[in-house]
Amino acid sequence: MFYHQKELQFHAKPDKPDPVMAKHLQEILGGQFGEMSVAMQYLFQGFNTRGNEQYKDLVMSTGTEELGHIEMIATMIARLLENAPLDQLDQAAKDPVIGAVLSGMNPHHAIVSGLGATPENSAGVPWNAGYIVASGNLLTDMRANVNAESQGRLQVARLYEMTSDSGVREMLSFLLARDTMHQNQWMAAVKELEEKDGIIAPGSVPSEWEATEFSHQYMNFSSGTSKDDQVWSQGEAPDGATFEYVEHPTPHAEKPILQPVPNFTHNTPPTEDEKQQTSSLKEIFKKKEE
Repeated sequence: MFYHQKELQFHAKPDKPDPVMAKHLQEILGGQFGEMSVAMQYLFQGFNTRGNEQYKDLVMSTGTEELGHIEMIATMIARLLENAPLDQLDQAAKDPVIGAVLSGMNPHHAIVSGLGATPENSAGVPWNAGYIVASGNLLTDMRANVNAESQGRLQVARLYEMTSDSGVREMLSFLLARDTMHQNQWMAAVKELEEKDGIIAPGSVPSEWEATEFSHQYMNFSSGTSKDDQVWSQGEAPDGATFEYVEHPTPHAEKPILQPVPNFTHNTPPTEDEKQQTSSLKEIFKKKEE
């Protein structure tokens, strides 16, 4: 059950109107790593958690907090658009598309939302549910959460540098702090889960499913590099096994030769040489079957 409390979680009041900053803030609202994404990510992780109430409470509580962040940023965007310079609004009123572009505004703020926030990123791309990760595996999800908060905090820090408005900076400062907390809590949860289930996710995969001879090989596909001073190519791996460095990786299979497709597909027909190779391949398979 959710309910709305009218007070904001933190201050969201700029010093002055700034339609361009309103456009920029759309990224941390409806972008890939914005508040809409983390809110839905954590809530769906919580909805799908079974039999792990401690972790369910953690993701549900944080997802609910992120809903409050959505409201804060949406309020800030609306206030940045309130009483914007008359020349910008007058121009937008005469021709919203041209006016919005010339003034640096998001055209959707002038045309679609009536000078309010929109569920999209700073380039006007609508928010996409494909941004979220809710796999049902807690270790996998918590690691995705660390990434989401890391990316989000990076973007907030960049926005902080882009404005001198003390009101906007105050809100961004709060978001930086909460992103710090959230990274810490997810990493603490990752550590606890790794201690219980091992560091490789998912830990429930039987060893006979895996081609273990390749499980700890670092294959060097980058010319001019060596294993010297690379912790991921030598010594003990985080899961306790030993890394193996492969300087010149070699293929483990032959060049594939595919049979021609049926005529009704109207593909480009193979050359005579390719036909002969295919015929030879058919003979090999036939002998193997016999």
